[in-house]
Parts: sequence; structure tokens; C-alpha cells
Amino acid sequence: MPFTAAEIARQIGGEVVGDDNVILQGFALAEHARAGDLTFAENEVFFARAEQSAATAIIADHRFSSTGKILIRVPNARVAFARAMALFFPERTYAAGIHPTAVVAPNAQVDASVHIGPHCVVGERVKIGARSVLQAGNFVGDDSRLGDEVNLFPNVTLYSHTEVGARVRIHAGTVVGSDGFGYVLDGGIHRKVPQIGNVVIGDDVEIGANVAIDRGALGSTVIGKGSKIDNLVQIGHNVEIGEGSIVISQVGIAGSVKLGSYVVIAGQVGIAGHLKIGNQVTIAAKSGVMHDIPDGATWLGIPAQPDKQAKRQLIAFQRLPDLIRRVNELERKLGEKSKE
Repeated sequence: MPFTAAEIARQIGGEVVGDDNVILQGFALAEHARAGDLTFAENEVFFARAEQSAATAIIADHRFSSTGKILIRVPNARVAFARAMALFFPERTYAAGIHPTAVVAPNAQVDASVHIGPHCVVGERVKIGARSVLQAGNFVGDDSRLGDEVNLFPNVTLYSHTEVGARVRIHAGTVVGSDGFGYVLDGGIHRKVPQIGNVVIGDDVEIGANVAIDRGALGSTVIGKGSKIDNLVQIGHNVEIGEGSIVISQVGIAGSVKLGSYVVIAGQVGIAGHLKIGNQVTIAAKSGVMHDIPDGATWLGIPAQPDKQAKRQLIAFQRLPDLIRRVNELERKLGEKSKE
């Protein structure tokens, strides 16, 4: 859908430098842009590419100017980029209704505006809020609750008693509410500890593809409001994640871990059970966390430790070959002297 530069500027909180009536037909990266397209630049390198491209207009912050392109100047180019993308590539909409192949329990409470796609199953006493979407092949277990504008991508499974807030997006293949990994050794066998809790997901959460979130053994596993979870993450039973946290791909969080708000956990981090991770903590990729982490800290390594300490150890480790060579030379010289 085309927009004038002025219309786009109003939507993304910017100001036009140049012809604000020019029609912009599309949005593209600089290297793929054509005449009539809008592109963006968040640094000098990107801006140079955008200037040399065929694009008609550039989203950029206030430090940039151009003699050949129309600019839409904004406080933050990356934020404006996200807003502009939503203008040019809006989410697909779904018509209200229930597909003939879907199975919906008679006592389920489904808002009239909900879309339930093919081969979905909605269990007993489930409640689904306005404008929510079950795309296809979804299973929503008994006594679950879905807020308004929830979007379940194909083949998402919600076990019984799962609670999902408003505007939550859960991508394909994710399982929410499966049994936690709880066993006790009893007479030479691993006896299963019944997992009778549930999962509670706050408003505005997005969960990637093929994520596994275990139900609480007792009580709830909690994903806080506004948190974002990448693909292939494992979250154990009774974990609590605070608001606005980011959990990146292939992270494993063991049972009963408590994460604060606005935590960032990079890819392939492992966190041992029953730990407390403070607010605004950052954990670097591939770290193995074995201890509590205080508020505001950055940790890395295996086992993870404060970043400055870990970096000193890494530097020392890199110097080991030279140190070994020098020790060998000293031993050789001392050996020659002892022979004399």
C-alpha cells in the first residue's frame, strides 16, 4: 500500500526533509531498493549505501543530511524502521468463525470475533477472548484461558489450565504446560513426581517456534509481561521470568529459577536449578550459570562469573603459550648451568 512521506512521518514520529507529498510505494533494504521505495539507515555505513541506492527516501536520525534523497528524520532509526515495516507489511487478518474440522467443547466460551482454523481442538471450559486466532492444528487443553488478540501459529499445544494474557503470539510447534522433569529415586526406580501446576503467560509476550515451557510441579511457571522468548528454548517447571526479559535461542533454564525484569540471556546459556537472577542482568552466550547473580550484573563463561573477572582469566589463558615457552627456556638455561 503506498503512502506519502508526510503520512509515514506522522506514523513513525518523524519529520520530512524534502518533498513531503512524494508517494512511496514500498520498503526495502538499500541494496534492493528501487525508485519509489523507502529505506532506512541507522549508522554512517548504512546511510552511505542508502544514498547510493535507487531509493527515493531514507529514514535516518537527525545527524544525517542529503542533497539527493528525501529524508524522514527520526529520534531513533531502528524504532522507526520497525514502525514503518508494520505500515508496509501489516499482519494478516483472519475472519471470525470456526472451521468445520475444528472440535470445540460445547461448554467452551469463545468470543464471536475469534477465528478457529482447521483441525483445532478446544477443550472443556476453555475461555478465548476477542479477536484471538487459532491458525491450524492447535490444541487448547481443558480449563485454559486465552486473552484478547492471542495468535497461536500452527501446531501450538497448550496443556490444561494454561493462562495466556492479551496480545500474546506463540509460534509453530511450541508446547506450553507439558510435565516438568521431576523424579525421585525410590527402590532403584525413578518414580515420577506428579506435575499438577500450570503455566501463566503475561500480556504482550512473544514465544518463538519449538519452545518447551513446563508446567509447575505445584503452583505456576510464569512468563512476565512483555517478555520475548526465541526459538528452541527450554523453560523448566516453576521458573519465573520477570517483565520485559529477552531469552535467546537454545537457552535451557532448570526448574525453580527466578529471573528478574529486563534480563537478557544470550544463546545457548544454561542455568542450574533454584537460582535467583536479578533485574537487568545480562548473561553472555554459551555461559553456564551455577550461582545467583545480583541486579544489573553482566556475567559470562563456564562456570559463569562477573564479566571483568572472566575477561581477566581469558586474557591470562591466551598468554599461557608464551608463558610456557618462557618457562621452558628458563628451565633449559638453568639445566645448562647446573651441568657446568
